[in-house]
Amino acid sequence: MSLNLQDIPRVKTITKEDFLKHYFKPQKPVVIERFIDDWPAYTKWNLDYMKTIGGDITIPLYDDRPVNFKDGFNEPHAKMKLGDYVDLLRREPTKYRIFLWNALKEIPALQKDFTFPDFGLSLMKGIPMLFFGGRNSHTFMHYDIDLANIFHFHFEGEKQIILFDQKQNDFLYKIPHSLITREDIDFNKPDFKKWPMLKKAKGYKTMLNHGEVLYMPEGYWHYMRYITPGFSMSLRAIARNPKNLTKAIYNILIMRNYDGMMRRLKGQKWIDWKNEQAVIRTHKDL
Repeated sequence: MSLNLQDIPRVKTITKEDFLKHYFKPQKPVVIERFIDDWPAYTKWNLDYMKTIGGDITIPLYDDRPVNFKDGFNEPHAKMKLGDYVDLLRREPTKYRIFLWNALKEIPALQKDFTFPDFGLSLMKGIPMLFFGGRNSHTFMHYDIDLANIFHFHFEGEKQIILFDQKQNDFLYKIPHSLITREDIDFNKPDFKKWPMLKKAKGYKTMLNHGEVLYMPEGYWHYMRYITPGFSMSLRAIARNPKNLTKAIYNILIMRNYDGMMRRLKGQKWIDWKNEQAVIRTHKDL
């Protein structure tokens, strides 16, 4: 048995009007296959180019180790020169990923390789973020703290995507006071005996290839696995739905700080309690 996932709709290209009507307003995901063919990045951006243009920059790395109470919010697990990291990606599978890296700030030349697209939403131009991963590395299932509308542009190789909307929260073993599900769930091959409520969750799936753009609506849960080494750039627009905007403000100002305080006060007991509660709360209707 596998997860109940439908394919994310695909279009070759799209007008602003059709995007707003068919995907943004109903808050449905879509993959746009040929939207950035005219960007210099479409032909230039690959791992070798990134090594050439920014190989000496030290970058933060993350892996899939479980959350520890000592970890700060988005604190990296290791650091490495970008050139050495690209060599590692080429050489062998690695769990190390680059996560939320504002590369365009550190490598201004990259800004000449793309233009901010007009999807009818006001994109936050100061924070284009890059994400890199090695073969079979993956993110935990999570949603973003600001519940933004996200446009995810993929470069080099192939990337597996699984999405759920916020209506599926009751089935996903969500960790309280957090933005993630249980970290020991393998969303690629879930164990339904251990996590039976996952059978009720309805989501989306796709494979992203070089040059394709994925639109993820506000607050969508996402799991991403690199089939081959590659990287992506995310552009984001602030949540428009008042409920999502309120939740984003709560997450940033209250939830994050409360969780940090409880980690300092209770240590690993707090993490363990949250993991237990994820199961108890999800199984309450079993």
